[in-house]
Amino acid sequence: MSVLRTKTIEQSIREGDEPEYQLKKRLTALDLTVFGVGVVIGAGIFTVAGRAANQLAGPSVVISFIIAAVVCGLAALCYAEFASTVPVSGSAYTFSYASLGELVAWIIGWDLLLEMLLGASVVAQGWSAYFQIFLGNLGIEIPSGIAPGSGFDLPALLLVLVLTALVSMGIKESMRVNLALVALKVFIVLFVIFAGIGYINGSNYSPFVPPSGPPVDVTPAEMPLLQALFGLEQTTFGVMGIFAAASLVFFAYIGFDVVATTAEEVKNPQRDLPIGIIATLVICTILYAATAIVLTGMVPYDQIEPSGALAAAFDSVGKSGYATLISAGAVAGLTTVVMTLMIGASRVIFAMSRDWLLPSGLGKVNPRTGTPLRITIGIGVLVALTAAFTPIGKLEYMVNIGTLAAFTLVAIAVPVLRRRRPDIERPFKVPFSPVLPIVSALASFYLMLTLPVETWIRFLIWMAIGFVLYFAYGYRRSRLAGQPREGELPSMTST
Repeated sequence: MSVLRTKTIEQSIREGDEPEYQLKKRLTALDLTVFGVGVVIGAGIFTVAGRAANQLAGPSVVISFIIAAVVCGLAALCYAEFASTVPVSGSAYTFSYASLGELVAWIIGWDLLLEMLLGASVVAQGWSAYFQIFLGNLGIEIPSGIAPGSGFDLPALLLVLVLTALVSMGIKESMRVNLALVALKVFIVLFVIFAGIGYINGSNYSPFVPPSGPPVDVTPAEMPLLQALFGLEQTTFGVMGIFAAASLVFFAYIGFDVVATTAEEVKNPQRDLPIGIIATLVICTILYAATAIVLTGMVPYDQIEPSGALAAAFDSVGKSGYATLISAGAVAGLTTVVMTLMIGASRVIFAMSRDWLLPSGLGKVNPRTGTPLRITIGIGVLVALTAAFTPIGKLEYMVNIGTLAAFTLVAIAVPVLRRRRPDIERPFKVPFSPVLPIVSALASFYLMLTLPVETWIRFLIWMAIGFVLYFAYGYRRSRLAGQPREGELPSMTST
């Protein structure tokens, strides 16, 4: 038995047709685009854009957004090819199972769980902070013992529990709420852009790339790994500041890959999945770049508020009413992010349990809702408790490193699967393969190297836990281990 045993694409699709693991096909290309925009717009633009501009890149943060978009765009092409070829739940986890083998699939699945579970918790706390600002503008104060940052974040807890109930009702019902909130969120972002244009001061763009300087109060653990490895002097601003900001604002794009986790619930996955993934990225990149230009034009970069930057920018020009509206939009926007990350996490665990790498009973689909109810509730409870009791608001980098690791492996998997299975129909193909997939892998890995040392340490600890779980449970109990249980048949191995 090999840890690199692979599962055929036909096998993955066949398992998706098993009645007890069969999800309802109800989503269209529009649903996927709304789903993608819903999870992407919000977390980054409302929570990290101001910090990146203020502390790392200044007005050139718009270049950082474009760099992050290019890296995500290359990864999106790889995801689109896989999603149209292997329309099965699990996203990068399922793709790698068919190309790189079971152990790599487990690593990617474990990475995706880090991204989505921790991401949902981080964003729930960001939602709570904006909710407090919004209520404060209305003259309502949350008691200090249950407010954000108090040690028990009640608003974050209640948000996640309500969303868990909504997601448990079914994917289509969740999408209806998502559509309304996404429409409001996009309206708010467009409002920021068009209302803020009138308050732009051209002098705020000079210097566009602030001169580099030493970071303030940074410990060795907070240094980027690349600089720590090669003994480079750490700087903020300048050219290196642009790339450092790119590794932070990358958080703003996280989520487009979540679209691929819903593959089994799409009516026409071969056509709709590539449309949904690529349309999501294009729309979000345009909105992000425009917002960054307006934000840094309204306020000198060294005066931008690191948290709640958009609302604070309008406060600074005497438009407190606009700030209240933006806070309301952020509350709506971050709601959709938490919901879609929870859906994505549930579909990854669903795929892993269907492969018996996790207990198979977790993945049983509720016949009434057509969703993996046990997983959904379990994830909701875990995210709610983490968001309410854990001070994780500064761990965006952990979400980033898990996502970038998955991007790197997916990019490598594209040419590998083309070599192993040239016979498979690919409705969408990455152009210039294997060159673009290799460039995608290198770009993602480079951004990983710009993340802090402490982030790498936490990531390696997380991966070590994952390896222990795999070899203690999944390796021997996997479907591909060939050990059937009562009433169940193992899948045929392909290697």
